Amino acid sequence: MNDRNQYCEIILPLPLPGTFTYAIPSEYSNLYQGSRVVVSFGKKKIYTGVVLKTHNQSPTGYQPKDLLDVLDEQPIVTERQLQFFQWMARYYICSLGEVINAALPAALKLSSESFVGINPEIDPDAADVDDREWELLRSLKSNDLTMKDVSEVLGLKQPQRVLKKLSERGLIDLFEKVKDKYQPKKVRRVRIADAFLKEGMLEGLINELESKSKQQDILLAYLRNVPVLDTPETNANGILKSQLLTEELSPSSLKTLIKNEILTEWEEVVSRLPASISDIYGEIKLSQEQEHCRRLIKDTFRNQNTVLLHGVTGSGKTEVFIELIKEQVGQGKQVLYLLPEIALTTQIIARLHRIFDNSFGVYHSRYSDNERVEVWQKVLTKEYLFVVGVRSAVFLPFSDLGLIIVDEEHEPSYKQFEPAPRYHARDSAIYLSTIHQANVLLGTATPSLETYQNALDEKYGLVELTSRYGSAYNPTMEFANVSRERKQRKLKGNFTSVLVGAIQESLDKKEQVILFQNRRGYASYITCDNCSTIPKCPNCAVSLTYHQYNHKLVCHYCGYNQSMYSDCLHCGSNELRNVGFGTEELEEELKLLFPQALIQRMDLDTTRSKYGYQRIIESFEDGEIDILVGTQMVSKGLDFDRVNLVGIFDTDRMIHFPDFRSHERAYHLITQVSGRAGRKSKNGKVVVQTNDPDQELLQRARNDNYQAFFQWEILERERFHYPPFVRLINITFKHREKTVSFQAANFFAADIRKNLGNQRMIGPVEPLIGKIRNMYLHEITLKIEKQGINLPAIKEYLRSVEQMMKQMPAFKSVGVVFDVDPI
Repeated sequence: MNDRNQYCEIILPLPLPGTFTYAIPSEYSNLYQGSRVVVSFGKKKIYTGVVLKTHNQSPTGYQPKDLLDVLDEQPIVTERQLQFFQWMARYYICSLGEVINAALPAALKLSSESFVGINPEIDPDAADVDDREWELLRSLKSNDLTMKDVSEVLGLKQPQRVLKKLSERGLIDLFEKVKDKYQPKKVRRVRIADAFLKEGMLEGLINELESKSKQQDILLAYLRNVPVLDTPETNANGILKSQLLTEELSPSSLKTLIKNEILTEWEEVVSRLPASISDIYGEIKLSQEQEHCRRLIKDTFRNQNTVLLHGVTGSGKTEVFIELIKEQVGQGKQVLYLLPEIALTTQIIARLHRIFDNSFGVYHSRYSDNERVEVWQKVLTKEYLFVVGVRSAVFLPFSDLGLIIVDEEHEPSYKQFEPAPRYHARDSAIYLSTIHQANVLLGTATPSLETYQNALDEKYGLVELTSRYGSAYNPTMEFANVSRERKQRKLKGNFTSVLVGAIQESLDKKEQVILFQNRRGYASYITCDNCSTIPKCPNCAVSLTYHQYNHKLVCHYCGYNQSMYSDCLHCGSNELRNVGFGTEELEEELKLLFPQALIQRMDLDTTRSKYGYQRIIESFEDGEIDILVGTQMVSKGLDFDRVNLVGIFDTDRMIHFPDFRSHERAYHLITQVSGRAGRKSKNGKVVVQTNDPDQELLQRARNDNYQAFFQWEILERERFHYPPFVRLINITFKHREKTVSFQAANFFAADIRKNLGNQRMIGPVEPLIGKIRNMYLHEITLKIEKQGINLPAIKEYLRSVEQMMKQMPAFKSVGVVFDVDPI
């Protein structure tokens, strides 16, 4: 390797196209693809980048900067990952930097932090400064300080003016320092000094401490926890210092024992993740149908890379998954088990712990940055052969994947919306499997239309589980006519008499109830009966949702909130009325209707903490909750033995939402929520509240006939040219001025008409919500046929039109968002 003639291509975690060329200093001659490096970018910024490749080709027209530092002796990103990241950037029309930014845990990305340092030639005592500035210079003489430290020394919240003055006089320097976000977890341990382990020394020490009872108590507590007298070798590992102090012993006496070298203290790096207890797998007894299903999946994998397991709710798909995981892990292969929601991982993880102990990793956003780094490292070293995670787990550094399971593959949660890359984890997992030559198993009771069509077209294998596990029966579905009960004045708040009666019956039997309303908050919006004013978000084109628990009006798009008021801000009237209802209002009404029942709400507002889901689910499993009311997170694969009733609200809004997928989504949700009832041997019941019980989709959901629903819905899709018969690409234009956004969309549309034809394009149009976070939106939708067209070339063309548009001064600040395969 020629030391000074080497260059490298670096991926920076920025939304900028391409890679960036840097020179490799001689001391970093052994630089590997996939290693992290520190580089300066622009005038002052410092970033962590990832090496894509090294080469000898000098760039023309400029002299590249040198790397500042190399952070890894061995790569933390594998060659297969880089191949996967490049595919994702191409397919989803985004930059490689955006993919890297999404893929790497935040703690693996260094940040640059502003520091202040003193000019080394300056003597603070000789400088012409006031007392406060002198104090700062004296502090800087010892160490460089962060902005936070400077604020504390000066006693100012905003020290910039003082710093500017000192900097202009040449007394201080302002600069950036790289800060490593990942910090290993460290614990402090103590043990008895080796000198006192000699025969008779320990007994003599205890006697010597008779007059110092607090120190003697600490020593005796240590001996109770560490059997040094019987097995001296146990002293080497000692005891956690924190554990010793939990016995209400004196910290100062412990400090004295360490100072007098009776006890030795040291620091130890430990994992934040649970330690593996054993590699003995728990036993699962598959039913005859489950075992047949397992064998059929394995046989189908011989000819098909991807298999769809279509099993009705409660059929025991998870047990089949576990047996297949055990087989792969037993062969030394890695397995990725994808789940759509953190709520679902909570219950599944508890079941997996009973089978695999702690020998697998869990990866989702409720884990801290440092915990996610440790999972990443354990996957990289193959310490974890098996990982359970949500969509971001597809980015982990697997080296030998044998199987990817995508549970509840139909779920919209697998699609990333903001920011880029706007990837679908199911589709990405299928591509990832081709890199590793692994198999993919898609599991669901309600396949997406695209997936089921692929299975019928024999692109995927198809295996079916048609009956519930054991002696469980499918729940019966009953429709409660809201419109009729409203006329008959039988409604109690938002509850029909049918549902109230069913809930009371379940409570009398000591059974549990799940109620589903896919809208959080108390009321959809507030209106004034006098002037019809509806409070709206100042940043978005939406009404504010009323949350009673904190008495606020909240925007669910940008987070803006304001306190609820008692009088209309427009006319001063106090005739304010709630319109619509959410989970919070249902919870309040339930407490009035069933005062003796234990009621819990499960939505985004009640599960924000790291273990929020887990606490609610465990309480429900333990029978501490009678009625659980929640949003769609209660619908996703949860398994509760004592639930025999499910109630579904606001069904008509789901069915008639203006979107071509609304029927499919409504069918999925109704079927999935219904599947929570009667999971064991008891007959379950589902009550659906609707204004029109006779509508066709509800009748098909009651019959639980997916094939009939599919045949009905697929004809509509084919007739109007929607997926799975075409590919969709949405292009959104954003700008603070509505006219500029509209003009940019029209400019883009004109070029598309010229090159792709008008028949492939819908728009430009203003979307249903035309303003979010003070940005006005316009959209173009492309329908691209699946056969006879070069899709990668079309995506390259769209990129080129964007670049051409951005070169025009009028459109330079317009944001352009590509969403490939939107859902």
